[in-house]
Amino acid sequence: MKKVYLVGAGPGDLDLITVKGLKAIQKADVILYDRLINQELLDEAKEHAQLIYCGKRPDNHSLKQEEINGLLCRFALQGKVVTRLKGGDPFVFGRGGEEAEALVDHNIPFEIVPGITAGIAAPAYAGIPVTHRDYSSSVAFISGVSKVGVDQDEYWEHVVKSMDTLCIYMGVSKLPEICGRLLRHGLKPTTPIALIEWGTTERQRTVTGTLEDIIRNAKDFENPSMIVVGEVVRLRDKLQWYEQLQDEQQFQLAAHVG
Repeated sequence: MKKVYLVGAGPGDLDLITVKGLKAIQKADVILYDRLINQELLDEAKEHAQLIYCGKRPDNHSLKQEEINGLLCRFALQGKVVTRLKGGDPFVFGRGGEEAEALVDHNIPFEIVPGITAGIAAPAYAGIPVTHRDYSSSVAFISGVSKVGVDQDEYWEHVVKSMDTLCIYMGVSKLPEICGRLLRHGLKPTTPIALIEWGTTERQRTVTGTLEDIIRNAKDFENPSMIVVGEVVRLRDKLQWYEQLQDEQQFQLAAHVG
């Protein structure tokens, strides 16, 4: 029986895949890949590798999670090397834990290949460190999608009181609700907040503001976007570098064409 690799493809920048993740792509007989991976990674697959799209949008799942679990097991039991290629890190809101459980239940060997998660990478590309000696000694990764059966007020009160920096995934469509909860549970209206859309890619956009004006400032932002809340956001004005790099590259290209 061959092995299944649960691989984090990173946040979007092609160069942010790990060496081990790249090797898992190159030796796979079957690759099951998600919507938010950099599609150029698939060019590294073997010539006759089978590529299966498993992408999920908030309103449309190409395959249910149970079906993905079943495919991983089926191909592995057929003696194929299987790579499950997931955006970011497979164990950070990637449902990699559920897939690993399914493999264990079928006695299928597997490896976890961690990836760089967007909660760290997108802020970094926007010039926002999630921790800083002067501003933040704690950070929480939070899903913007509410879990059924959880007391939301109790949950958000705990988050507000215990963490300096909040990195919120999948929360753009609920931005007004999120801001309202943060304010209701003790954050000041002047608390800095940023949204980074398509972080680490050529399409990256960043907007900053406060809890009282970010809804207006970010009205045209869509998923995938990372929400970052906390004093560390103030450092963006000083530390932003990616936009400058893009501007320099565009200038050099224009000069070369000219």
